[in-house]
Amino acid sequence: MQALVAFVLFLMTGSLVPINRDFRQTPDGVPIFVVSNGLHTDVVLPLRETRTGQDWLQELHQPALSAQFRQYQYVGFGWGNEGFYLGSMGHKFPGPKAVLGALFPSKTLMHVDFYRSAPQAGARVVPLRISPEQYQRLTTYVRNSFQAPDSLGQYSLRLPQGYTSEDFFFLARGRYSAWRTCNDWTNQGLKQAGIRSALKAPFAASVLFQARQ
Repeated sequence: MQALVAFVLFLMTGSLVPINRDFRQTPDGVPIFVVSNGLHTDVVLPLRETRTGQDWLQELHQPALSAQFRQYQYVGFGWGNEGFYLGSMGHKFPGPKAVLGALFPSKTLMHVDFYRSAPQAGARVVPLRISPEQYQRLTTYVRNSFQAPDSLGQYSLRLPQGYTSEDFFFLARGRYSAWRTCNDWTNQGLKQAGIRSALKAPFAASVLFQARQ
């Protein structure tokens, strides 16, 4: 019981402990966004970034997506539990089996969502400007979260479509659990890129709180 209480206290207090507290935005830097739906966080990045040469359509290497989204400007990335993601299809809340399964090490997916234009800053959207070097570290983190591409260089789609016609699920690396949640994934990416983040961020509010500071 004491171990459980200590674990919960760490999760809660870890949200208040900043990492990379000296982070400052780069005025002419790469625009990125931390976006939440209230429970889950994504990082939204430029679809193409000329200074670093990063082109996510080229990276994903899916001809159908390249044709459909070549005029879009941004793309969002999230990582999470496979059962929870798929159980949310059709605007449903996942059943007890999916919720309980997410507490223990389980399969994961990458959620990729295309944006016609930049998200609007608000209560659940934090815009940031970061240096090209920081952006490269963040893109490396995102890239390495996908399951390794196949012999043709393609990342593997889990389903032909996600919640809408503009989002998709890909196979991911890593195991989801109560210790490593979707928000921990976002937080860890910001941390590795040198962006202000939390010591521990199991909740969306934890990620947003530190990113705003």
